[in-house]
Amino acid sequence: MKKTMKRLSALLIGMMIALSSAMAVYADEGYTYNYDYWGDIQYSPDAYEVSGVYSAVDFGLETGLKTPSGLFVYEDMIYICDTGNNRILEIQRTGSQTLELIRVIDSFKGGEGPETFSSPQDVAVTDDGYIFIADTNNSRILKLDMDLNYVMEFTKPVDATFDQDLSFLPYKLAIDTAGRVYCVATNVNKGLIKFEADGEFSGFIGATEVTYDWTDYIWKRFATQAQREQMESFVPTEYDNIYMDYEGFIYACTTHVTKSTLEDGTADPIRRLNMMGSDILIRNGEWHIIGDIYWGDGGGYSGPSLITDITAFDNDVYVGLDKVRGRLFAYDDQGRMLFAFGGNGNMDGYFKLPSAIDHMGYDLLVLDQQDNSLAIFTPTEFGKYIYQAIDQFQAGEYAESGDSWQKVLELNGNYDRAYIGIGRSLLRQEEYEEALDYFRLKWDDENYSKAFKQYRKEWVEEHIGVIFIIVFAVLCIPLLVGKIKAIKHEIDQADIFRDYKQ
Repeated sequence: MKKTMKRLSALLIGMMIALSSAMAVYADEGYTYNYDYWGDIQYSPDAYEVSGVYSAVDFGLETGLKTPSGLFVYEDMIYICDTGNNRILEIQRTGSQTLELIRVIDSFKGGEGPETFSSPQDVAVTDDGYIFIADTNNSRILKLDMDLNYVMEFTKPVDATFDQDLSFLPYKLAIDTAGRVYCVATNVNKGLIKFEADGEFSGFIGATEVTYDWTDYIWKRFATQAQREQMESFVPTEYDNIYMDYEGFIYACTTHVTKSTLEDGTADPIRRLNMMGSDILIRNGEWHIIGDIYWGDGGGYSGPSLITDITAFDNDVYVGLDKVRGRLFAYDDQGRMLFAFGGNGNMDGYFKLPSAIDHMGYDLLVLDQQDNSLAIFTPTEFGKYIYQAIDQFQAGEYAESGDSWQKVLELNGNYDRAYIGIGRSLLRQEEYEEALDYFRLKWDDENYSKAFKQYRKEWVEEHIGVIFIIVFAVLCIPLLVGKIKAIKHEIDQADIFRDYKQ
């Protein structure tokens, strides 16, 4: 009995040591990571740190936020759609960690309908001083001036292409420089609804491609009418959110994806639409732009990342927000993941149910619908060097960009993107042989091929004289030797003939 107790005690102690070791390893890893060429998770220094988390109390409000859904940043102003309270909060960022409530927008002046809001889901502000509000349950998009005077509204399209049996429930919106409105509406799966600046409906753009299984298609051909009605229709999916970048292109994201379509690459949860509605997002990364590439179950969460909102910087880096595990995924203009961070939880830097994201400079702002709070993240030294390297490369400062990537490597020697970044900077500086080494290290076949092609061309140009001599020698020396041998043979034959005659 005593031996049994000792064994059990030893086993229990061993399990505790193993568990504590595992917890220590997990704690050391942090919550910022990336994927290498082989798909292994590589933890890294944090690219962002929490600047502050703010609730209604911090804004001096007696009534707390209630299911906030929309977020918009304009210069130093932050607009929050406090959906459950039917109001818009206008907040000014007066310092890196200081936010000041300017006004609560819960009504406006003018118009023929109600002068209050009903479940507003999104808001946008334009350079010419107008506020657009997706007043969802009032079935309209409002356009107000900065004094909250009614200007106009965008209502349900009266058009054969819009199902008149559907209610018009504008959900998310974006406004271009000409005042045109692009809207995501609940239950509309034909793409983005587009209104001209005068309120005229001008059609749908950017509908996602229809995907279906051939076996389902064949089965539908032979199924009865009742069976077909019970089967899922082959229709485009709906968008969840949109964001218009500085060039006027629209980033759109959708959570209407499946595991199978994400795995085989047929689903595009993030798209970049031009004015024709075509997807022009570049996908040159090793992995699909889907957030996490592994979907292990744990903590009550399962399944793939669901990108519910997106924002984009002026250097074409874009960040998607995953509502499943509360993570943020940043990608460069080539579709390579720069980093991912975040998670679900109650601590600062984690979320319960993130609903919206925007940026102020390189700072990221995330709205948590369940925690009823706004979190602000600022780049760390590691993150600043990454952005600095990308900005310098886009500005044509290739040597400086390479130096910045080198500083990134000093902070994280396993960071693949830094090796590729140095290689690309060397490629632009026409240092092709050196660039090959960096691309080879991180298995970047595409850039390696570009560098090798230029290196081969340069090498040929530098050694053209030697190449010509070698080619000449290879082709002409055998002919010359043969000619000499023939002449010598003729001479020998002539000597033999002369001796014979004598």
